[in-house]
Amino acid sequence: MRAHLLSLAVAAPALLLGLAGCTNPPSGSMESAATVNQMGAAAVTAQRLINADNEPGSWLAAGRDYREQRFSPLDQINDTNVSKLGLAWYADVDTERGQESTPVVVDGVMYLTTAWSMVKAYDIRTGSLLWAYDPKIDRAKGADACCDVVNRGVAAWNGKIYVGVLDGRLIALDGKTGKVVWEKQTTDTSLPYTITGVPRVVKGKVIIGNGGAEYRVRGYITAYDAETGEQAWRWYSVPGDPANGDEQPELAEARKTWNGEFWKLGGGGTLWDGMAYDPDLDTIYVGTGNGTPWNQKYRSPGGGDNLFLSSIVALDPNTGKYKWHYQTTPGETWDYTATQPIMVADLNYPEGKRRVVMQAPKNGFFYVLDAKTGKLLSAEKFAPLTWATHVDMKTGRPVEVPEARFDITGKPAIVAPAALGMHNWHPISFSPETGYVYLSVHVSSSTYASPDKFEVNLKGWNTGIGFNAASGVTPVIATGKAPTTEGYLIAWDPIAAKEVWRVQNTDPRGGTGVMATSGNLVFSGNHAGEFSAYDARTGKKLWGASTQAKVVAAPATFTVDGQQQVAILVGARGLPVGQKRTVPSSANNSRILVYRIGGAATLPTDMPTTTASGAPVQVKIDPPLLTASNETVASGEMLFGANCAVCHGAQSVPAAGSIAPDLRYSALLNARGGWNGAVREGDRAQRGMPGFKATLTEEQTDAILAYVIKRANDEKAAQEAAARP
Repeated sequence: MRAHLLSLAVAAPALLLGLAGCTNPPSGSMESAATVNQMGAAAVTAQRLINADNEPGSWLAAGRDYREQRFSPLDQINDTNVSKLGLAWYADVDTERGQESTPVVVDGVMYLTTAWSMVKAYDIRTGSLLWAYDPKIDRAKGADACCDVVNRGVAAWNGKIYVGVLDGRLIALDGKTGKVVWEKQTTDTSLPYTITGVPRVVKGKVIIGNGGAEYRVRGYITAYDAETGEQAWRWYSVPGDPANGDEQPELAEARKTWNGEFWKLGGGGTLWDGMAYDPDLDTIYVGTGNGTPWNQKYRSPGGGDNLFLSSIVALDPNTGKYKWHYQTTPGETWDYTATQPIMVADLNYPEGKRRVVMQAPKNGFFYVLDAKTGKLLSAEKFAPLTWATHVDMKTGRPVEVPEARFDITGKPAIVAPAALGMHNWHPISFSPETGYVYLSVHVSSSTYASPDKFEVNLKGWNTGIGFNAASGVTPVIATGKAPTTEGYLIAWDPIAAKEVWRVQNTDPRGGTGVMATSGNLVFSGNHAGEFSAYDARTGKKLWGASTQAKVVAAPATFTVDGQQQVAILVGARGLPVGQKRTVPSSANNSRILVYRIGGAATLPTDMPTTTASGAPVQVKIDPPLLTASNETVASGEMLFGANCAVCHGAQSVPAAGSIAPDLRYSALLNARGGWNGAVREGDRAQRGMPGFKATLTEEQTDAILAYVIKRANDEKAAQEAAARP
């Protein structure tokens, strides 16, 4: 629709900032020697972020600067010599699960986060660990994390490092020591809120959102004083209980687009990732999430646009006051969030330069909006979606395919994309030199169905959706044919609104982050365990290296003593096909990898049998890594509760005195055939385990297996946390 305006570390003086003080700066450098900071100072200011191009040897924020373009002016590594790139150093990470952080590199130190919201600081010259911080999250909180216990990075500001923690805390750390300066609980701890996103610091305020819309929460974003942690303002994305009044004038208008008692489950709309700031317009752009429950039939009976779900919203960073919004998916019912990365850019249209906001959200349309007014400039498909035919440029609304509205038709429907989206949280990049946006695409489709009855789950997901049609029911395929599952990297021309080139991923099971540089390069990893560089204009592959791990995070680039380097944090669900474990502390080979021209370091080919102290590597519980999708796990959780919990315990934890085994420790987790033999065929009936072949399909028992594997990994993480000093 059209944009809407609702009325109403250790001191090391010799190591200078980035390239400052270097006698031979690389080509493309515009580093200012005037700014010199001691190692670990983390002395980021608004001026440094605004003028980030003047010190390209640093990577000052997760998105590099306020615009979130993830483009570096460095060109020492370029399309003529990238083939000589080699490993400079690496460091094993002591958590597994998903590693989604982009390193921040400032004042000689690399800061990154790992799973479970841990923070690590490395000397960029030697790779040595300067300090590490563990917020000591109760591992039971992992049950509230819809999409893994991940974290996407830190913010640096005025000597401090800020991290949002899974349990809802916002913590400020001393940039040199990692000691806590202050911490603030930003969420109601009685509700299943989580934080996985990156804080942003604007006008001396740390801005952070939260997640949990799969559960039963109400979305909001909050600004805190960067020095004291005191709350400055808060903006809610959906109306609350009408008995309490509206916190913002625009919520009164938004309420008119809702029906029923939606506030009882919070309504959703969490702001868990995408943000960007335009200092020229003094505006921060934020993306909002899906509704609670997903299914609009149960969330808002009778329909309605349900503002401000799935929207890009412009706010005043000083006060949180609403400026404008654009809703990408009115009345969303498929989990099509608009929380994906947002970037600000100047595009050179034939009629002149224009400041824009761009986003490629889950729903499969690439949006370009006027940054000042929110006017829709273009919205074209970047992937073969089937829920809508196009976006009407007069109204700005998507033209939906009626069959996709399973919540209205009452018929199960196969819709593309699936809930994970055609593009999810994975960072995208824009090169002002090529004019292209680079992003990973994950083509998928899924069955959406309305169960006969929706019951609130106080312990898990509340989607209001069945991911499988009832027995004997054939789902309607929206637009007649579901697309084939595949994944690829594309270059998108935002002015022409079309794809320029694409590179197919050899393992299409998920997306990955992207970075572009002035060396005519695009860097991106994949789930096959490879980190690669491509020609930014043509997509030709120019270099690749094995990471021994799946790659989902985005890289950063910086300089050390005048030499450009590229860093990538690796590790995701499972291991690449054929890859062995080589990291004692992480079953999915999680590591930070740093590359430079001529780098000669190598990764180990086998896992050590002893720890650094010489003790044998031991793990009390050793389940397989979770590789199933979030939707499969959610389906398995519901099926487990209905069929297995009575004997094996809620959340797969047997009650005291129970004679049923703890499935989290079962050897069958590593053997799908044996699992289905026991659960479906009754292979263990003589031992008291009846078969469920008559009531559960193989797809359903696979989903239960995925859920139990997740619970086993949660328990493993808890045991490892308890073993740490």
